[in-house]
Amino acid sequence: MDVPLRSKLDAIAERYDELSSMLCAPEIVGDKPKFLALSREHAELRPVAEAYAEFLATERAWGDTEALLAEPEMRELAEGELPELRARLAAQDANLQKLLTPRDPNDNRDVMLEIRAGTGGEEAALFAAELWRMYQRYAERRGWRVEPMNVSDATAGGLKEVVGMIRGRDVYAMLKFESGVHRVQRVPATEAQGRIHTSAATVAIMPEAEDVDIAIAESDLKVDTMRSSGSGGQHVNTTDSKVRITHIPSGIAVESQQEKSQIKNREIAMILLRTRLLDIELQKQQAERAAARKSQVGSGDRSEKIRTYNFPQDRVTDHRIGLTRHDIIAFMNGEIDDVIDALRAHDEADRLT
Repeated sequence: MDVPLRSKLDAIAERYDELSSMLCAPEIVGDKPKFLALSREHAELRPVAEAYAEFLATERAWGDTEALLAEPEMRELAEGELPELRARLAAQDANLQKLLTPRDPNDNRDVMLEIRAGTGGEEAALFAAELWRMYQRYAERRGWRVEPMNVSDATAGGLKEVVGMIRGRDVYAMLKFESGVHRVQRVPATEAQGRIHTSAATVAIMPEAEDVDIAIAESDLKVDTMRSSGSGGQHVNTTDSKVRITHIPSGIAVESQQEKSQIKNREIAMILLRTRLLDIELQKQQAERAAARKSQVGSGDRSEKIRTYNFPQDRVTDHRIGLTRHDIIAFMNGEIDDVIDALRAHDEADRLT
């Protein structure tokens, strides 16, 4: 390992230890904004700090083993262990360089997932509902929490639109390449002639915005309340709990009717609004970066057809990296790790070039 890299890693390890102590201090714990900011920095440094600690431990083991070469009775044992230690050091060195590759600063954020039925009528709405279940099952397998925020039902169990928050570790890092148009090809249950229909749904993955990211003036907001619609029993017909907030400068309108409390629905709507405003800014930045890159994997272009789900041929194809896998039923049940890992590896390789 060269000297500049070691110096950088020493500084990271020192800062990580400093943050570990600071996060236990009462004055930091009592200051929520500062505590959250330091916690995020601590979480970002943890993988590098822990990997460097492992590298240093292996390096010490290498030094101790190499010293045994001078002792005749231990020489054979040392010679047998050194190749394995050499290989481990090389692998750990490579991993540290990989970890130091600049990361998306939003990778550790929770996300807002938005799925909308596109072309295809009832079949598109059914596909949107299946995508929603797919991401729910994937989140469950990873130990993430899913919170539905706005659901618009369609006929036959489909969804016109669904918006939800997904919370957990590295959610945005894992899901950010899911944004785009998802196309499905299959024979609908109502198709008497057995013809294959093509439908589509649009997926948007947006990192959750925090108060410090987006400043919104109350004078820029138009707030409307109304009676909720849809399922919910008698309650939805007797209270003005639904909240719609329009951000006047941008024209963006968001609404929430998931909760019985108007106050809670307003809080949810503000989370949606901040996240959408942050997403607009990130889209501009991503478009600028994508224009200078070979790959469009990370462009976040919502109009781009990114994946086809072909049921008759039992295959899922991601068009951005030319990857095709089979067992579509397992994929729709949330077993999507291999495609997500391939997309992340492709993006990482692209950023290293």
